[in-house]
Amino acid sequence: MDIQSLYNVGDTRVISSQNTHMIKQLDEKGELSILGEDSSDANSLFRNVLNSAINSINVTNGYLSDAENEKIKLALGETQNAHDLTIALSKASTALQYTVAVRDRFLDAYKEIMQINV
Repeated sequence: MDIQSLYNVGDTRVISSQNTHMIKQLDEKGELSILGEDSSDANSLFRNVLNSAINSINVTNGYLSDAENEKIKLALGETQNAHDLTIALSKASTALQYTVAVRDRFLDAYKEIMQINV
């Protein structure tokens, strides 16, 4: 899994801040609209991205649990080969790296939003 695939997480309308600049404008209510979308589309977009991140965390937790179970099976002698443990550890490591990268992107976005002068 390539960490560079974090661009466009969850929805094709999410745009990488490194590749383009977001177009900001005021809608008819005087609220800030991003990319010309109304606030319900922006809320839906945020909800989709957040749900994608939560699902990623759940998958990562599952991989970490599987790796821990394989460690226990190997220690108790219940497994026939160590290859299953190696696969489980690799999956858990990759998923954890991906989750940490997503978290870092969210924190960077939060810091950037907090620096915006209103």
